[in-house]
Amino acid sequence: MLVLSRKIGEEIVIGDNIRLKVLAVHGSQVRLGFTAPEEVPIVRQEVASTPPKPSSRGEQVPA
Repeated sequence: MLVLSRKIGEEIVIGDNIRLKVLAVHGSQVRLGFTAPEEVPIVRQEVASTPPKPSSRGEQVPA
């Protein structure tokens, strides 16, 4: 795991087309802004690890 330190307003660039910007820090909470192509999914870990819930018709709904 790569660990980096950034200040408010500073960015991290991932590859050619993904940017992560530190927008704010309040105590132990950090607000991040992401710029990435639409086809790159960006979700919180707790959302990504939750299994999809069936819809009212019994179909699987993607997370």
